[in-house]
Amino acid sequence: VQLQASGGGLVQAGGSLRLSCAASGRTFSNYAVAWFRQAPGKEREFVAAISRLGSQTLYADSVKGRFTISRDNTKNTVYLQMNNLKPEDTAVYYCASRSAGLGPSISSDEYDYWGQGTQVTVSS
Repeated sequence: VQLQASGGGLVQAGGSLRLSCAASGRTFSNYAVAWFRQAPGKEREFVAAISRLGSQTLYADSVKGRFTISRDNTKNTVYLQMNNLKPEDTAVYYCASRSAGLGPSISSDEYDYWGQGTQVTVSS
């Protein structure tokens, strides 16, 4: 499956952005999808994940209550709604999917397909 992340940009602290991850190539509803992020000089970290049909979601503690992951399988797209953004949310955000039939995971090692990343910058 091929993934294309978009929607990043520059926003002030307290603002909102919605990231999109568009998929092509396979039956999208067969794949759990996650968002990860990587800030300069830091390791890639888990942000949120969603199961194949959207019934299960996982969040990093740092984004709980501020970020919402969702998906529309009719549009082959996963979304990450980010509210009340903070400067520490600044990073390149990547979407990734697991192999077909597997559930969501917080471990980047368990994701096989990755998008190219989209930059999110939050100014203070």
